[in-house]
Amino acid sequence: MMPRLLSLALLALLAGQAGGADLNVTVESIRSGKGQVKLMLFEREEGFRKEDKAHQVLALPATTDSVVGAFRDLPPGRYAVIAYHDENANGKLDLRFGMFPKEGYGMSNNFKPSGPPKFKDAAFDLPNGGIQTAIRLAY
Repeated sequence: MMPRLLSLALLALLAGQAGGADLNVTVESIRSGKGQVKLMLFEREEGFRKEDKAHQVLALPATTDSVVGAFRDLPPGRYAVIAYHDENANGKLDLRFGMFPKEGYGMSNNFKPSGPPKFKDAAFDLPNGGIQTAIRLAY
């Protein structure tokens, strides 16, 4: 009986460690319910800002005010999130002169870049227990 209880306890402990941390992101200051809000999760500088290089991408229906996206079962570590409002639903962040966002955008830490943003400026540590954070969009 004792070996069986020990085995069950060990399995329960391992099962608790198998799940990762959750990152819940509230995107605030959405100006309209048109299109979708995209959340791009990055885990390194390489490819930062490029949607096809993101670790995960969430596409959520836009609403006026705010939406919440959840990245589940992530390994604890360093991450950065970029959010944008694809208001015209064309699948990308529209830019003026190929450089300046025409649609609402923001990033973790609510960092406001004066040039191309870097991973380190938006990066934060995701602990074992997960976290909740908010990103305010700028238009």
